[in-house]
Amino acid sequence: MKENVFDKENYTNISYSGKRISNAEFDSCVFLNCDFSNSNLSENDFINCRFESCNFAMAKLSGSGLKDVHFADCKLIGINFDHCSDFLFAADFQKCVLDYASFFRKKMKKAKFTECSLKEVDFTGVDLAMAVFANCDLSRAVFYESNLEKVDFRTAANYSFDPEANKIKKAKFSLAGVPGLLGKYNIEIE
Repeated sequence: MKENVFDKENYTNISYSGKRISNAEFDSCVFLNCDFSNSNLSENDFINCRFESCNFAMAKLSGSGLKDVHFADCKLIGINFDHCSDFLFAADFQKCVLDYASFFRKKMKKAKFTECSLKEVDFTGVDLAMAVFANCDLSRAVFYESNLEKVDFRTAANYSFDPEANKIKKAKFSLAGVPGLLGKYNIEIE
């Protein structure tokens, strides 16, 4: 049981930058325009929470639970989501910058990434079955031994990965994205 429980609270324009918040549970809370950069948010639970226009650059989330959490217009550069608790992990991202983040070996079935920058994100070993990457930039993102079955890449851009090193059964791609699947063959497509 967490020491502090916060239910249906709204937090606006608060700076937690460089601070530590721990052993708290936030249920159905909304965080608007808050700064969590370089903060330590380890060992907290966020349940059915919404973060809008928040800065999480280089924040630590070790052991924290993200359970049905929605991020909109947030800066999440360099976040190690793989250090979050696996129990009921579920997060969606809309218009977020997630460059250099890591989801190494997370279970993220049906996750939604909408209009996000996902440059150099590590999706190694991630279960993304039925996920959607809508209008996302996946430049140099790493997909290796990932479950990409039924993933929708049709409007995603700049992805490049080896189909033989991932499960891609029934994944959806646009014709323009096919060269990103054939890169290892060093062929020219005109």
